[in-house]
Amino acid sequence: MDAVSIREVAPRDGLQNEKPIPADDKVRLIDALSRTGVRRIEAVSFVHPKAIPQMADADEVWTRAWHNPDVRYSALIPNTRGAQRALAAGFREIEVVVSASDTHNRRNLNRSTDESLDDIAALIPLVHEAGATLEVIIATSFGCPFEGDIDPARVASMVERVRSDGADRTAFGDTTGMATPRRVKDLLSQVRPELLHFHNTRGTGLANVLTALEFGVREFDASAGGIGGCPYAPGASGNIATEELVHMLEDLGIATGIDLEALIGVAEMAEKMLGRTLPSGVLRAGPRTRLV
Repeated sequence: MDAVSIREVAPRDGLQNEKPIPADDKVRLIDALSRTGVRRIEAVSFVHPKAIPQMADADEVWTRAWHNPDVRYSALIPNTRGAQRALAAGFREIEVVVSASDTHNRRNLNRSTDESLDDIAALIPLVHEAGATLEVIIATSFGCPFEGDIDPARVASMVERVRSDGADRTAFGDTTGMATPRRVKDLLSQVRPELLHFHNTRGTGLANVLTALEFGVREFDASAGGIGGCPYAPGASGNIATEELVHMLEDLGIATGIDLEALIGVAEMAEKMLGRTLPSGVLRAGPRTRLV
């Protein structure tokens, strides 16, 4: 049987575009997700609190959260200072973001794409010397809200650069949900990452996953309840909902190892924490196996 690995990103990506919630709630969310059978969780981001105030309590949240030995936890960092904090906190899986769009990179990180690539090259030895791995996430891989279409060749050249610099993994981010199956085919025909991060902003998230599966990609990000987005990209709402992704994959005979009912329970928890209706259809209707 085929299998897919899902990285749950609700505690970090899912919350960064929401009003700040108490550390207690963040800890409860991570702990609940750690009991669903998910094997990878993006737990926190070590960024300056003025840039992303929602992550200002990252150290406290990570210290208090349950660290399930069967789960791999990762942290997102923007720069060397963030990497130092993540390593000091004990993380051994680090993620860093660079945008294929120069405009978005300047909005997000206050520097050009080339400057960020240079920073990443200098960051890799620091991470490796600490016995950790670095994943480079290329944001706006499928399109930019400021620049429009992104040439797949540009993304491919960035992958070649970071791999030659020593990055351990690459991921492509669909920052504002501009990806469609056609765009996924165009990009994956040129270069393939280890992981894909799709949004469902325009309703094509699961269709994009199906297309990526045809190209052999077996790792995806998803967020409980479909929460998430980028604070520096207009319209960047809605990661694909983890429970919708698990529901579809399991029905296709593709194993995820995740307890769907437990996952729906976490999405319900997130909905109560945030005080608003979340966009997940499976959260509303339940799995196809649940009879009225």
